[in-house]
Amino acid sequence: MFEEEAPKPAKLDLERLSVDELKARVEALKAEIAACEAEIRKKQDHKSAADSIFKS
Repeated sequence: MFEEEAPKPAKLDLERLSVDELKARVEALKAEIAACEAEIRKKQDHKSAADSIFKS
């Protein structure tokens, strides 16, 4: 019934990472953000389509 909160990942100590590791992490995070934004658009499109079907 209620969704359980996903466990929060441990905070990463960025000071321990090299410049190359930090750059790689930034690129990975950008890719994850793009995937999330694409999923948001997909869900909004589905909601808009459903809303248009049920409009009077």
